[in-house]
Amino acid sequence: MFDKLELIQKRYEELNQLLAQPEIATAPKRLQEISKEKASLEDVVTTYQKYKATAKELAEAENLLDTDTEAEMAALIKEEINKLKQQQDDLISRLKLSLLPKDPAKDKDIIVEIRAGTGGGEASLFAANLFRMYSRYAQARGWHVEIIDSSQSEIGGFKGLIFEVKGKGAFSRLKYERGVHRVQRVPITEASGRIHTSTATVAVLPAVDEIELNINPSDLRMDFFHSSGAGGQNVNKVTTAVRITHIPTGIVAVCQDERSQLRNRMKAMAVLRARLFDMEQSKQSEEMDKERRTQVGSGERSEKIRTYNFPQNRLTDHRINSSFHNLNEILDGELDEIIEALATKEQKEQLEAALP
Repeated sequence: MFDKLELIQKRYEELNQLLAQPEIATAPKRLQEISKEKASLEDVVTTYQKYKATAKELAEAENLLDTDTEAEMAALIKEEINKLKQQQDDLISRLKLSLLPKDPAKDKDIIVEIRAGTGGGEASLFAANLFRMYSRYAQARGWHVEIIDSSQSEIGGFKGLIFEVKGKGAFSRLKYERGVHRVQRVPITEASGRIHTSTATVAVLPAVDEIELNINPSDLRMDFFHSSGAGGQNVNKVTTAVRITHIPTGIVAVCQDERSQLRNRMKAMAVLRARLFDMEQSKQSEEMDKERRTQVGSGERSEKIRTYNFPQNRLTDHRINSSFHNLNEILDGELDEIIEALATKEQKEQLEAALP
């Protein structure tokens, strides 16, 4: 690890020297490239320099302890040594994390798909609850949410919903939401007051720019139709809804939320690119968006990542075996505590795999 850190520091110093050269200052593109690389190394180098300074202080304190025999002074030195060792351990942990491979999708916008699973109308209402939760969370972080396509149920929920979240770090925060979410509560349609269990599935895909994925126009089939609302009735007399099929894989993307055919086409293409890119990056050969199905499973109650228990005001995330007793606040978008716990677990697993 330290050999790698020395190479990173050496490269950082080389970049500083390059930035001082007049010919670099007059070449905007090259200047931008070097500045970007330097910025990407800055946190690692700063932390490594702090580590070396702490190691030096620790060595000096230990030497002083060996030479100083006065009891009171020795006690103070030992206290300082313990403090420096703790700082050193913290810095080593930070350095290990900084050397882990960076997720290229970390800061990307995302496309989220929520589908009602088992549970009929109650599952569609739960899907609407999840959409509201993510919308509130995005709003609190200053992100923008835009619906791409939706299919409403007769009782006001969503059979299915696709939306985009635009904002720095959206993928790195909401990627942990992928999977089956289970709810236990008394449905508003249940007269006897029995607790029902329903599910909804969530898929989170990083948004992809056109330059990141080249799609051959001849591989696409576009169909245009009238937008429909809850129950299937037409809500727009103009043919604005768009369905795009990627012929080689059979992947389909639909958008009918906008009144403009052009806007619907752009949104449907964004969904299609995200699905194709996700499948390509996952190196999966199966057609029809296998990665999305891997994320969400079949929607059966047993395939849960999280349970929302309304009678006990409790949310349990089964991946970290932790419960949170503030369900109402969580559904209002207060997800950070859960996300941080999941991120910590992921980092620990990455560290164990990379640095045994």
